[in-house]
Parts: sequence; C-alpha cells; structure tokens
Amino acid sequence: MRISEIFYSVQGEGSLTGVPSVFVRTSGCNLRCTWCDTPYASWSPEGPEMSLDAILAEVLRHPTRHVVVTGGEPMVAKGIHEFLLQLRDAGKHITIETAGTVLPSPVTIDLASLSPKLANSVPSTEKAGAAWATRHDQTRLQPAVLRAWLEQSRDFQLKFVISNEADLHEAQRVVTAIGIPVPPEKILLMPEGTSMEIMRTRYDLLVNACLTHGYRLSPRLHIELFGNTRGT
Repeated sequence: MRISEIFYSVQGEGSLTGVPSVFVRTSGCNLRCTWCDTPYASWSPEGPEMSLDAILAEVLRHPTRHVVVTGGEPMVAKGIHEFLLQLRDAGKHITIETAGTVLPSPVTIDLASLSPKLANSVPSTEKAGAAWATRHDQTRLQPAVLRAWLEQSRDFQLKFVISNEADLHEAQRVVTAIGIPVPPEKILLMPEGTSMEIMRTRYDLLVNACLTHGYRLSPRLHIELFGNTRGT
C-alpha cells in the first residue's frame, strides 16, 4: 500500500476531536478538490510502498486504540480491505475519512467520517485540466454510496466544508438525497480555510446554522494547534 505518512496526534475534526489517534494517510485520490490541504496525498501523491504488516507494526507502536485511516481517498488504496481487517483483529477503533464516492469495505467500521464534496471543491480547468475538472464534478457526489456507508457502519458523521450560504444549502440537498433519515447532530459543519484568520470569517454562518437546524459545529483543532502542517 502506498503511504503518504503515519503519525500520532490528537484528532482535529469531528465527534472524536481531541482523542489521541494514529493517522494512516494513504497516497492517491480519485478526486481533485481545489482547496485540498493534503495535495501530497492527492494532486501529487507521494510516499513509499509499504507492506501491510509494516504499516500495522508502526500503528502498534503507539499507545492508543484509535486509528484514523485517511488520504487522499483511502478506499482506492491497494489492500485497504485486508488492512482494515488487520486493524479489526488487533482490536482497534477504526475511523475512515472518506469522500463517500467508493462503496464501503465489508469490514465493519466504527466511525465512517464522510466528507461529501460540494460545488466549492470543483477545480478550475486551468488548475486541474479539463479531464480532471469534469471527472471531479461528475463523480464527487454519490448519494447511494453515502447511504451504504450510513447503513453498514457502527457510527457515522457527515462533514461538510462550508464557506458561504450557498454551500450550506447544497449540503442540505445532499443530506436529503441520501434518502434515509439523518439525525441533525450527525451533520457537522466545518469552516473552509487553512488558517485561523480565514476560518473565523465563516463561524457566524456556521454557528447560526447549527442553532437553527441542530447541526454540529466542527472546528479544525489541528489548524489551531499546529497550523496547516504535515504530520498533525
């Protein structure tokens, strides 16, 4: 499996914010988000090929049962199902960070952390090329796949990157398109941005939406603590 990085930190987003976790970041992605904050795992994938046993050994070095498998898009990584089974056999709590465009693994996931990509993610033709811009826009939302993740995982959260009112309305349409009831507290709103200065400009909109609809605000703790840096 090609691995961008493995590191031990506190979870920065979502319902497990602050929990010490081992992060396994696979390298490679089937989308090209214009605001991607990990281009070294998506736009320009980096990292060595590692055996599954070597990856697991690195995970087991750290004193936590929480493992976050992220990317890029981890569900397109070679050997992902076998690796998830290894983690399950090792008694780990597994969080998958995924865009929800690829069907879930048959291995039971403890927390499916789903980040459906809104229109604000579509790259320009100038930035990504016509082929990638079209592919991203046509495949970024897969309601049936999202529904499968919700139905097959022990727990889930839907995280949306929001920069303006239009993003919020689109996120609500995505939730409706999934086709099954989603408790509002499972819908997490995250401010778009890679600096605290930018993210603070989004908070009034996000807080008001949470108070109105019962959604959950998800600050990005890792940005606050470490800035937009790798290995955090």
